[in-house]
Amino acid sequence: MSDTRPHDSDRQGAPARDDDDSTTIRVGGDAPYDVVLGRGVASRIPALLPSGTAKVLIVHAPTLGRKAGELRESLVAAGYEALIAEVPDAEDAKRVEVAAFCWQVLGQADFTRTDAVIGLGGGAVTDLAGFVAATWLRGVALVQVPTTVLGMVDASLGGKTGINTAEGKNLVGAFHAPVAVVADLDMLDTLGRNEILAGFAEVVKAGFIAEPEILDVIEADVDRAVDPTTPEFRRVLELAIGVKARVVAADFTEQGLREILNYGHTLGHAVEHAERYQWRHGAAVSVGMVFAAELARLSGRLSDEVVDRHRRILESLTLPTSYPLGRWNTLLATMQRDKKSRAGMLRFIVLDDVAKPTVLTGPDASLLFMAYQEIGS
Repeated sequence: MSDTRPHDSDRQGAPARDDDDSTTIRVGGDAPYDVVLGRGVASRIPALLPSGTAKVLIVHAPTLGRKAGELRESLVAAGYEALIAEVPDAEDAKRVEVAAFCWQVLGQADFTRTDAVIGLGGGAVTDLAGFVAATWLRGVALVQVPTTVLGMVDASLGGKTGINTAEGKNLVGAFHAPVAVVADLDMLDTLGRNEILAGFAEVVKAGFIAEPEILDVIEADVDRAVDPTTPEFRRVLELAIGVKARVVAADFTEQGLREILNYGHTLGHAVEHAERYQWRHGAAVSVGMVFAAELARLSGRLSDEVVDRHRRILESLTLPTSYPLGRWNTLLATMQRDKKSRAGMLRFIVLDDVAKPTVLTGPDASLLFMAYQEIGS
């Protein structure tokens, strides 16, 4: 796997502090765009829409009705026709029936290819909004406005969009890059601590696959690292966003390098499916990362110390690191349907060391079972 750590000559994916104390992180590639991180940056949304946009649909979760209304008012004041579509919360949003509702709104309002969709919410809502934007008239402009840690560091950027089916998570989707991502830290002020901690699973993932400084900051003072008012919190978000920005710019459609972003996700998605999406995504990925670490250790790739470090950091965030032993057959069946499989062979992102990810293809069934025994409860 290619080196995804920052270099002095990198501009792409490197945080750049703006005059108003916001941070802009460039996501390169064929359709480059900026991630704007800071407080109060949601006020920039009207100016970030493409020239020629006339109508905008704001797709939002039920708890964000007031913020959606405020955003609509700012868009109307800027001369846009703005509509609102409230969708269910969390994974209930990622159903074809909900996407069809949004398509109906777009159709009845005569949205054209020069109009836009805004996703306002957590990772599930931004996944749905992205899928709606990708599929309406084969693609309209999309602005993502994530309101959770998970959304800011992962789901809202990179252009992966999708919905779930009865057979698994994100099996139906499209690659569709946003024109901008606006990560307003003010949106996090009303989040509960558990929601913030769950989002940190993706931050920790970025640390293990590419950016060790993230792990150092969390280990130095976990309470400051997860407090949205501190410089430490902002620093780890900038670093995690930078990791994803560099990776997706180099491999937008996941032909190679981008696979490293799936660290912990193969088993994690199976856990979510087994729990009927009642587990937070971050909790499932936390379990998945420990499983991947144990798999790497048993295959002779990873040291005991790095495996133990997974558990220490994730448990300091009160994230789960184990799962019931009796569920293995169910999880294995779901993983075999995972979109990351190739020709019927399971593929796992594992580590040779911190910041040294690689692919383990078709591991022996006995090795998988032994790794699962190590995380069993």
